[in-house]
Amino acid sequence: MSTNDKNFSSRRSFVKNAIKGTVAATIPLSAFPTIVPAHVLGKNAPSNQINVGAIGNGRISRDHDMPGVLRTNHGRIVAVCDLDKKRVEAAKTLVNDYYTKKNGQPYDGVKTYDDYRELLNNKDIDAVLISTPDHWHTIPAIHAVRAGKDVYMQKPASLTIAEGRLLSNEVNKSGRILQIGSQQRSMPQFKKACELVRNGRIGKLQTIIIGLPIDDPKQSTVEPLMPVPSNLNYDMWLGPTPYAAYTEKRVHPQVGYGRPGWLRVEQFGAGMITGWGAHHFDIANWGMGTEYTGPLEILCKAEFPPAGNLWNVHGPFKSEMLFDNGVKVFASNDNPNGVKFIGSEGWIFVTRGNYTASASDPVAQGKSTKALDASDPKILGSEIGANGIHLYESKDHHSNWLDCVISRQAPITPIEVGHRACTVCLLNHASMKLQRKLSWDPIQERFKNDDDANAMLSRTNRWPYVINGNQSVLGF
Repeated sequence: MSTNDKNFSSRRSFVKNAIKGTVAATIPLSAFPTIVPAHVLGKNAPSNQINVGAIGNGRISRDHDMPGVLRTNHGRIVAVCDLDKKRVEAAKTLVNDYYTKKNGQPYDGVKTYDDYRELLNNKDIDAVLISTPDHWHTIPAIHAVRAGKDVYMQKPASLTIAEGRLLSNEVNKSGRILQIGSQQRSMPQFKKACELVRNGRIGKLQTIIIGLPIDDPKQSTVEPLMPVPSNLNYDMWLGPTPYAAYTEKRVHPQVGYGRPGWLRVEQFGAGMITGWGAHHFDIANWGMGTEYTGPLEILCKAEFPPAGNLWNVHGPFKSEMLFDNGVKVFASNDNPNGVKFIGSEGWIFVTRGNYTASASDPVAQGKSTKALDASDPKILGSEIGANGIHLYESKDHHSNWLDCVISRQAPITPIEVGHRACTVCLLNHASMKLQRKLSWDPIQERFKNDDDANAMLSRTNRWPYVINGNQSVLGF
């Protein structure tokens, strides 16, 4: 147990005893800190407020994650952190302005950090949002749970299957609450679609067809190298990935919060197969009841930009997978954006409709904005009785996370579920890179008799951004 964990445990035990009255007679109320973390007091916390630190203050944080916490009654953002000084100051202003307007008086209570480890050392912070690029998901999440913080983390769960397994193990060992940002689970149409499928309303499930948007490969170019902006800690931004010379389109815009270029660079992610695949493959798993397993066979073919281009993630693709239950899952950018469940007695199609998480979300393939559809309208009106399968209900993804931070119950998208959905994405990515069918063992989480594929289960991290088991160069 780290020193920080010992301090957390000691303080938690002390306050727990104080609440029970065992030391209340000798310890005055003035001995308690002004801000008592909610993870110490639980439901006894003032107004059940949870002090949240926001790690990563870019597009998805400003448009989705910070607003998601701010609109709740029990989450309070008390700190912001980013490797870009301009972005962290803008985030501080955003949150301070929100509370100024909400309270009707000037507010300036948000702390700023340029290193997430310093934020995690703040014992007044109960939980963190991790809204960083994909290559900076796993390491801060592991550090956060080791520091005793609960976590809301953007999808995908990891950059590789091996680090996803490490993260899931760490979270479950720590007992912390981690919610993956797969917010489609908290949208009513996705829950309803999956419940109807799980209750046999379209007969025996046979096929799932998934449509994902893609980036336009024509946008990929060779970019000139540029000096690193003085406001950006670029070396730490690269983190565990190999060193690469700076150019703005490799990172994020220095003006505004448009869609960042790192989303289209394989060094930092896998492209839309994880960017949107983490959402839709998760819904496919939910509808099939395969949230804790994976496919047996994967074949994915894709086009890639010319060698040497900066933006080098996949373009048009077609994927076919076979699961142990006999269901075949097909995915392609040619299909309407959403998930179509096809059974022996009908089909159900579900999508986001007009919802977007960010103003710069890419335009989805397909013209339909109907969030829920079926081969027969009667399917959608079908009632599920008390003895039927009723799935976890969440009306708001961020609120569900904060509710679970207080109750210590599992959130709607716990880390293992997020890891398994991410695994499906990364299996497809491995197949498209190796250009052949792959056989997968979802129990051992290894490819069958395939050294080249198994070599893709992990990456070598750049020093000192190394974390493995109980050891970490960066601390915690």
